[in-house]
Amino acid sequence: MSYVEWLTKIRAADKSSAIQGTVRKVHYNFADGNEMAEEYSTETGCVLRRAWKVRIDLLRKDDWEVELGEPIPKAIKNDGLVLQEAPTEPVLSKRVTRNCIEWRIRNLPYPLSTYAITCEGDDRTITVRTSNKKYFKKIVVHEFQRCNFPPKVEDLTVKHQHNTLIISYKKPPILVEMEKAVLVELQNVETMECEGIRCEDLLKELIGQ
Repeated sequence: MSYVEWLTKIRAADKSSAIQGTVRKVHYNFADGNEMAEEYSTETGCVLRRAWKVRIDLLRKDDWEVELGEPIPKAIKNDGLVLQEAPTEPVLSKRVTRNCIEWRIRNLPYPLSTYAITCEGDDRTITVRTSNKKYFKKIVVHEFQRCNFPPKVEDLTVKHQHNTLIISYKKPPILVEMEKAVLVELQNVETMECEGIRCEDLLKELIGQ
C-alpha cells in the first residue's frame, strides 16, 4: 500500500465521530467490509488507540485486534475454565507521540546488551531478538507500510528500564504528512460536540503541529 492508496481508502470510508470526555472516537466502515476504530486525545492530539474488527470463525463472533495502544487481555475458555496469559509473559504495546512511534515490551528482565534489534526495510518491520534465545518478535509497522517507508536501524533509539524494553522511531516526514492529510479529511466528519471542546479547533491545532 502507498500513502495515496491509504488516503483514498480513508476518504471513501463511511465515518462517524463523537467526543467522550477527553477522547475523540472515530469509527470507519470501509468498502471492503472492514471496520476500524480510532481514539484521539483532545488534550495532546495524539492517537491513543487504533483497532480493527476481525471475525473469529471458530468462535463465530467478532473481536477487536489492537494495532495501537494497550493490548486487550485475552482469555480462552476451555471446558468451562477461563485460561489467561501468565502475568510474567512479555507484553508488547505501542503508542504514538507527536514526534515518534514507541513500542514497549514489558516483562523482559535481561540487560540492554542482550537485545539485537534490526529493521527489515522491504517488509517494513522491526525485529527484536535476544542473545540468550529467550525472546523473538517481528513487529509490523503498519504506518510505514501505509506510507511505503523502509525503516532504518540507525534511526532507532533503544533503552531498557524497569524490566521494559523501549524502542522509539522518530516519525519520518512522509508519515507526518500522511497523518496531517488524514486529519484534514476528518474535519469533514460530523462530530458530536461536548461542552468546552470544538472538534474543528482541535483538528486545526493538530494539523499545524
